[in-house]
Amino acid sequence: MAKADRFKLINLYPPLIGAGIRVINVTKDFTTVTVEMKLRWWNKNIFGTQFGGALYMMCDPFFVAILMNNLGPGYIVWDKAASIQFLKPGRRHVRAVFHIPPEEIARVKAEADTRGKTEPEYDVDIIDEDGLVVAKVHKVLYVRRKDAKKPS
Repeated sequence: MAKADRFKLINLYPPLIGAGIRVINVTKDFTTVTVEMKLRWWNKNIFGTQFGGALYMMCDPFFVAILMNNLGPGYIVWDKAASIQFLKPGRRHVRAVFHIPPEEIARVKAEADTRGKTEPEYDVDIIDEDGLVVAKVHKVLYVRRKDAKKPS
């Protein structure tokens, strides 16, 4: 089973199941992950729209996963910071596409190799079925070589 196909097993992770979040596509080169969330009774807020926490949760691990899978075991990749801007109520099915191009992955690797660490930033839009942006998420990651010296 290919690495991208194995990653879809994340769909069995209870917090994602509970929020109704599903990974629907992972490219073979693991540079793009597409995630969806259908509006269900269990992920609605008191206004009948997508719960804000679930909208953020659908964006939580995927940039980290892309970098971890492409940089390999010699690197530590963590979320450092995140923000979400809600633009309109999510009244139906929503989707987000996480993509880090190969040249950006190479840049992150080179910077971590030369500086010991780097903090790349990425943005993703959460889009509804009509193509309207429901929310914008900004992520700051922390990437460090495992063998880099930690500051004392």
